[in-house]
Amino acid sequence: MRILSHLAAAFVLLAASAVPAAAQSILRDAETEQLLQDMIDPLAEAAGLGEGAVDVVLVSDRSINAFVAGGQRVYVHAGLIEAADTANEVQGVLAHELGHITGGHIIRHSEGAGTATRITLLSALAGIAAAFAGGGEAAMGVMALGQQVAMGSYLSFRRDQEASADAASVEYLSGAGISGRGSLEFFRKLQAYEFRRGYRQDDEVEYMRTHPLSGNRIAVLRADFEADAAWEAPLDPELEERFRRAKAKLFGYLSTPERTLNAYPVSRDDVPARYARAYAWHKDARIDRALAETEALIALEPDNPYFLELKGQILLESGRPEEALVPLRRSVELTNSDPLIAPMLGHALIATEDPRYLAEAEDVLRAAVGRDHRNPFAWYQLGVVFGQRGDIPRAQLASAEQQIMSGQPRAALMSARAAEAGLAQGTPDWIRAQDVAIEARDLIERMEERQ
Repeated sequence: MRILSHLAAAFVLLAASAVPAAAQSILRDAETEQLLQDMIDPLAEAAGLGEGAVDVVLVSDRSINAFVAGGQRVYVHAGLIEAADTANEVQGVLAHELGHITGGHIIRHSEGAGTATRITLLSALAGIAAAFAGGGEAAMGVMALGQQVAMGSYLSFRRDQEASADAASVEYLSGAGISGRGSLEFFRKLQAYEFRRGYRQDDEVEYMRTHPLSGNRIAVLRADFEADAAWEAPLDPELEERFRRAKAKLFGYLSTPERTLNAYPVSRDDVPARYARAYAWHKDARIDRALAETEALIALEPDNPYFLELKGQILLESGRPEEALVPLRRSVELTNSDPLIAPMLGHALIATEDPRYLAEAEDVLRAAVGRDHRNPFAWYQLGVVFGQRGDIPRAQLASAEQQIMSGQPRAALMSARAAEAGLAQGTPDWIRAQDVAIEARDLIERMEERQ
């Protein structure tokens, strides 16, 4: 897999410290991120948030889940993408998560927790009073009942939030002119999953769940969706094709070569199958076959920047950086210096070990961090460029930027201090070194408090 110094075909795996709420590593890929953004933008507009106002983050977890954790950002597990058959299904999930954002449910989470805490405290006080009165068993019973009531209150609060998000999803899908068929289909998948896991589906156990029963949610939503004018709206064929490609790409990246080749056998010559197999062959170090699949993709769409990116990356990771430059330069050109693709070109330029390319590498990498400041891989490569050019203070500053994003605040603090000492006072880089040092000290203090 691709983490900072080692790459593995298009996806970038970042440490969970980059996104503390995720509690998992996140996956970054230019093509997939653009797809998810195009899927959520019309829904965000319908929700009154505006195009580009909500980000979608892909989490490297193969369980079926999506969540929000504060701010205007939706986290989607890789397992959800794998489980979905259409982009329409994923849009149903995104619409639901937007309901949590617009409803302020993360901010209001403390309300439900606070009510449950008050019930628990009151029952504890009542239990203590009963104990002093000589009723030991009664005291235990009062406290146990209080805990049960508190938990029931909290779970009811959570179910109300989920029902509210479901209702909002109907409104947002309708406002975007997107059918709710995919939303219902995904709930059916969840229901089937619960059946396979042996979860009871009767109303008697619903009060012990954070979410309403899937069957009940389907029943409520079906009536609303079928009454909506968008119910018969056809799927967007372009969006669905892009989804199939991204899904195959993700499967090839996360799965073993054997699993990928079973799911996408060589008898298939469609784009998703070739995409997935390119990853499988690459992971299996069968470079000629990986390049053959990639060349077949480029023959179909010569100006597809993501096919060119994949070819360049396979060549780069196979020790052929000079050959990687042509497809990577073209990919960067076609994507207007996408901040996830440009650092790969910068890495290839550096890997040639030709000093003539250092100026180009610096330009490419500066453009990348200018558009996506929190990109540790780009900062790492930029630090290499500065180091090779003898600009040690800026190399140390770039290292500090990379370290603070990679969950290494102590190393970042040392690098930032060293950079500050070597830079001219009052310059933008000197000021930035101070900012990184402050951020690093704050992170260290928080880590020590938790310990």
